[in-house]
Amino acid sequence: MSNSPLSRIIDRLGRCGEMVDAVDSKSASSNGVLVRVQSPAKVFSMKWIQNYDLILLDMDGLLVDTERLHFAAYQALAKRYGYELSWDMDQYLKVAHSSAEGLKEAIHPHISATQKEWSQLYEEKKAIYLDLLHKGTVALMPGVKEFLSELFRSGKKSCVVTNSPKEQVDVIRKALPILEGIPNWVTREVYERPKPAPDGYLKALDLLAVDGDRVVGFEDSLKGIEALEGAGVEAVLVSPTSPYKTFQDISIQHIHKK
Repeated sequence: MSNSPLSRIIDRLGRCGEMVDAVDSKSASSNGVLVRVQSPAKVFSMKWIQNYDLILLDMDGLLVDTERLHFAAYQALAKRYGYELSWDMDQYLKVAHSSAEGLKEAIHPHISATQKEWSQLYEEKKAIYLDLLHKGTVALMPGVKEFLSELFRSGKKSCVVTNSPKEQVDVIRKALPILEGIPNWVTREVYERPKPAPDGYLKALDLLAVDGDRVVGFEDSLKGIEALEGAGVEAVLVSPTSPYKTFQDISIQHIHKK
């Protein structure tokens, strides 16, 4: 069994991960996913896209480099109430991506003396984050520009499904006009339960999928993968903390259904 970060993530999903060598690339396989990781010198290729009718995408940390701003917002929130959130970025991602309640469980006990419910504190965090979005520079994740160019060229149906509210999404889309090429957006207001619940992806399927469509979804977190699988969508992990950091690293050859 490989001890790579991706294999550990696959293990945590209850899958059996195995790394195998190829001539000039590596493959990571499981019961649910087989991805081929090209060497950096390889030409960016998306021939696999012809096998699919609908492409579903997360936003934060997958398409757009916003995780650092989310982290800064949580640090500012904690500092406001006298607590120093002294994690590094990797620790933040581990907690934030593990479950829907991870950040609440890690932060709220340290600032519970405020007598505020987490829901109130979370609204404060969202306001801090929105202010950072307006003040800061938002960038695409590495490889996303090329990925989106190929996606648009293919003419395939596509949709972003995000836990972020429309107010935040609108600021990001305005800052990064290439995102306007994605015609369909499912934001937090239009479905009931956030990821890892499948509600957002089920909403996207209801809006866009027709009988016979083959659908693939991309996520950068465990809770996102769980949401895709809960909706019955073939799931691909692109994790900034694994060796498979960007869309340019991954060329999908085949994805097996369980």
